[in-house]
Amino acid sequence: MTLIKSISGIRGTIGGKAGDALTPFDVVKFTAAFGSWVIQQGGNKKIVVGRDARISGEMVRNLVVGTLQGLGIDVIDLGLSTTPTVEIAVPDEQAGGGIILTASHNPKQWNALKLLNHKGEFINDEEGKKVLEIAESDALSFADVNDLGSVKFDDSYLQKHIDKILALPLVDVEAIKKANFKIAIDAVNSTGGIFIPALLKALGVETVYELYCTPDGHFPHNPEPLPENLTEISKVVVQNRADLGIVVDPDVDRLCFVCEDGSMFGEEYTLVAVADYILKNNPGNTVSNLSSTRALRDVTEAAGGVYKASAVGEVNVVNLMKAENAIIGGEGNGGIIYPELHYGRDALVGIALFLTHLAKYGKSISLLRKSYPSYFISKNKITLTPEMDIDNLLKQVEEKYKNQPYSTIDGLKIEFDKQWVHLRRSNTEPIIRIYSEGDSETVADNLANKIIADIKEILK
Repeated sequence: MTLIKSISGIRGTIGGKAGDALTPFDVVKFTAAFGSWVIQQGGNKKIVVGRDARISGEMVRNLVVGTLQGLGIDVIDLGLSTTPTVEIAVPDEQAGGGIILTASHNPKQWNALKLLNHKGEFINDEEGKKVLEIAESDALSFADVNDLGSVKFDDSYLQKHIDKILALPLVDVEAIKKANFKIAIDAVNSTGGIFIPALLKALGVETVYELYCTPDGHFPHNPEPLPENLTEISKVVVQNRADLGIVVDPDVDRLCFVCEDGSMFGEEYTLVAVADYILKNNPGNTVSNLSSTRALRDVTEAAGGVYKASAVGEVNVVNLMKAENAIIGGEGNGGIIYPELHYGRDALVGIALFLTHLAKYGKSISLLRKSYPSYFISKNKITLTPEMDIDNLLKQVEEKYKNQPYSTIDGLKIEFDKQWVHLRRSNTEPIIRIYSEGDSETVADNLANKIIADIKEILK
């Protein structure tokens, strides 16, 4: 059983002993801490709650809503929803914060409380530490019977979210209708099965092949949208001669595409393609994290913009996007952040922008993919003993490559012309994650192996 307390939320497996997993006790404890923090901020005593469709969702929702009421906080319950939808609802409702009940791409035994501030953005490091501090203190105080919070169920945000997307100047519904796309979708039996068909219908897509769109939380395969988990939709696309396939994770903040020939567009290239479209119409700056493909930098610089890389983590990407006035950004895991709508990863706006781009491109999705610089990322890790000084180890690797361009804002990233390697320590286990990128799989693997050999030499 596992319980991970991070600055952005509380994540764990369901069942087991309190303190060792996401038990009802832990749900109440951390909900009460977050609710208390919201009250301390002095804003509206109102919190928006929404959840994905995983099996434990209703149980966790009942605990969260009851705890917030017990603190005297009014709850706006969106029911089955998506992470980006809750993010949009928080400022619209002028709420003091939001809680999304989802473990994102984790398997069904996991759930989590994702915590949002009054802007509908993930709480930052300082705020997260304060919430954890409150949770471990004895300072929790609940409302008396005359001051209990209310609960209002609001299922209007599916349409509100879609309406906001349709109103964006760079979403061209007529172009999408005219393209007459045939699209297959895999929503892994979560809330994408509600939201994506509704969005596609609003965009004028008439032919949709639905795969796993029943929001019952019984994930038919590993819910992380990686190629090895997407063999079925690949077959559905080919068998139905669809123009493309669309895949999201359970809370609909990650997005990837399948080409008409059943091959993967590549989740790293979701952001690249959407950014390319945005930049062609509205030149500006872009941001992704240090572990994301260099292709975004290439298309940004080709359009006359400036690309910057942040530390890994959505809140870090958002902060740098604001600092650089970026017009588009996100993460290489298929996360699109389009500030004109809101500062959060949003697969729904990504779908609308991508389909507009593809419709105007006028050729197949596989040809669109071939139009971008081709890079390959190799993902490796090296396990160390728990007592080993990982920071010192990274320092020694940094010293060895001090004549190369490098960054230490998040672990160590070293650049070798258009190739790079990024070393990051895990927050939860004694390993170093080693991501490398090159213009072929062999180049990327060789670069990773070279760094791994360097680390082993240092450890001798």
